[in-house]
Parts: sequence; structure tokens; C-alpha cells
Amino acid sequence: MKNIIYCDNAATTKTRPEVIESMLPVFSDCFGNASSLHKEGQKAKKLLDNARNTVSKALNCESSEIVFTSGGTESNNIAICGLADWAKENEPSKNHIITCITEHSSVRQPIKELEQKGFKVTWLKVNQEGFINLEELEKSITEKTLLVSIMHANNEIGTIQDIKSIGEICNSKSVFFHADAVQSAGKIPLDLKQNKIDLLSISGHKIYGPKGIGILYVKNNLKLKPLLFGGSQERGFKPGTENLPSIVGIAKALELKVLELEAEILKLRKFQNLLFTEIFKLPNMVLNGTPDLEKRIPGNINISFQNLDGDAATMKLNLNGICASSGSACSEGGIEPSPVIEALYLNDNSQKYLAYNSLRISLGLFNEEKDILIIAEAIKSLIN
Repeated sequence: MKNIIYCDNAATTKTRPEVIESMLPVFSDCFGNASSLHKEGQKAKKLLDNARNTVSKALNCESSEIVFTSGGTESNNIAICGLADWAKENEPSKNHIITCITEHSSVRQPIKELEQKGFKVTWLKVNQEGFINLEELEKSITEKTLLVSIMHANNEIGTIQDIKSIGEICNSKSVFFHADAVQSAGKIPLDLKQNKIDLLSISGHKIYGPKGIGILYVKNNLKLKPLLFGGSQERGFKPGTENLPSIVGIAKALELKVLELEAEILKLRKFQNLLFTEIFKLPNMVLNGTPDLEKRIPGNINISFQNLDGDAATMKLNLNGICASSGSACSEGGIEPSPVIEALYLNDNSQKYLAYNSLRISLGLFNEEKDILIIAEAIKSLIN
């Protein structure tokens, strides 16, 4: 049987042994409900508080600003819909939201839902490298603007937006700023004290933690209307008994990522450059997103080929023991193009085929240098 080379870390990551080890005692030795007053409940409460403190230290914010959720999707929904619902009741004139057409579906879909309910939405376009225009963003803000939601790093092409400048623009206009940091947290520096961010989303399974757990940073004194009701846990934004094993797990995963961040960035930048160097001369190849690899998430390469369907390429690589992904999606009646890749070439009809033909390689913690050469050779053989 062939050894598997996993290079789809932007989709999900393998849970680290250290994270699993931190979680196991919570299932058996510290199983109490953190809301209970007895000894077992207080042991659980201490673990919950310690996890919250660990996360706040990693992000450089207050522990009271950390809310544990079921994942990045729920964090995004609570941030966007919770703020919109609060504004509808308390500041009805604030009915304008600004976002970007390349956002993840867990941001796009809630905002489209709000648009159907009467909110005005400005959908910012991106240039061919995947960056928004900061001047366009600033000009789009009006006295009715409630929220700007822009992802820190794109899940497909890895483009890193300038969230520091976005936050400063929003702050100067007294507009709330939400950043989806699911792809960036633990991969590039993220300091909430240095960036004017009001809401920020993180997912556990993208940082070698467990699935089904996420983090929502909610700046102190910011008002949100809960989407769920039934308890006061997590400031009322996520009512119900806390998923304590996973909370301990995500805190450990984030702590490890921050401790190892500098070394991990150097390693993945090296691998990223090596892979690109190996394949960039292939015929009819297009790099989707910015050619400045320093402005992409470390380890991200997204490419398209003129005559190579992305899903077919992914399946062929899989037969060779390589796990990668395509930006297009199968649906009833045919193949749906990647909306992110489509957005890069809105003004160039001759390049729109690239949205069907993209291949994403996202390298991670468990990849080795030898993997890169095997991946490169497999891609070359596909083309040849």
C-alpha cells in the first residue's frame, strides 16, 4: 500500500497527539458540568477558565472576550447575524453591510440571508491577485454602515488581506469589523491588541485541534443578539453545556501553534517555494492569486491548467496517494466553478475556465521535504 501524502490542510488537519493527550482526562477524570457548584463542577470550571486564558494569551486579548462555539461556521453566523439582529432592534438606521465576493460560504450565505431580509449589502470585488481595494472599501462606508466583514486569509488561494489597514478604516468611521481568521489563526501572526478588530472567528480543526469546536472573539461591550436561547453560558452567545474536552483541545492546539509559529512559517515558506519552483515552468500553468508567496498563507499553492479539470486532477493524485483538493464542486447537473477563482478573472473572459481547473495544495505540520518532490513529480506526470 502506498504511503499517503496529505496536503489538504486548508480543508482540515490531523489532530496532534499532544492535543489528544490534553483532552483524554476531561472525558474520564474531569467530567463535571462547569456550571455545577460541587467539586466535580468546579474542577471543570477551572479547566474552562484555564482554556479561555490560554486562548486570550495566544491572541493578546482579554479572557472575557473569548467565546467558545461549535466551529468557524457558527462563529461567523453569531458574529454577523447576532450583530445585525441587535442593530435591527436598537439601531435600525444601521442597515448596510460591506463584505467581499471571495468570502467563505459561512460568511456569504448569512449575509445573503440578511440581504433578503432588507439589509443593503456592498459586495467588494478583488483584483487578479485576490486583494480588495482599500480605497473602494473606504468609499463604500456610509452613515448607515453597520459592519465590514473581510476574511484575513482566503481558504482557496491563501491571499492575506491587510486587516490592520481595514481595521483602522473601520475604526475611523465608527463601523464594526469582523474578520474570518479560520485560515490564518496559528499560521501567521495575529495580535488583537495591535489590530482594530471587533469580532474574529477561529476553527479548531484547521489548527490541528478537534473538529466541532471554534472560537469567537467578541470585543468587550459589543452587543450581539443570541441566535440560540436556553442558558447563560459563553456570555449567552452560545448557550448550553460547554464541550469541555474540545475546548481544552482547541486551547492546547492554539497554544502550540503560537509557540512554534516562527519555525513553522520558515518551514512551510521553504516548501511552498520549492514546490512552486518545481512546477512553475509547466506548460499552460497559471498561479491563482498573488505571485508574491510572502502574501499567501505559508504552504498554499493554487494552480490551474488549461486542459486539466480540477476534480479529475484531484482524483488522479489520490490514486497516487496524494490528498489535495479542487476549487470546483460537483453538483446535480454538472460541475460548479470555484467562485473564488471566478472572482479573480471577472474582467477576463478568456481566463474563466480556470475556475473549473484549479488544484489547491495546502502543506502543513506533518509534511516533509521529500513529500514536496513527490507532489511535484505527480503534477508533472498529470500534465505530460
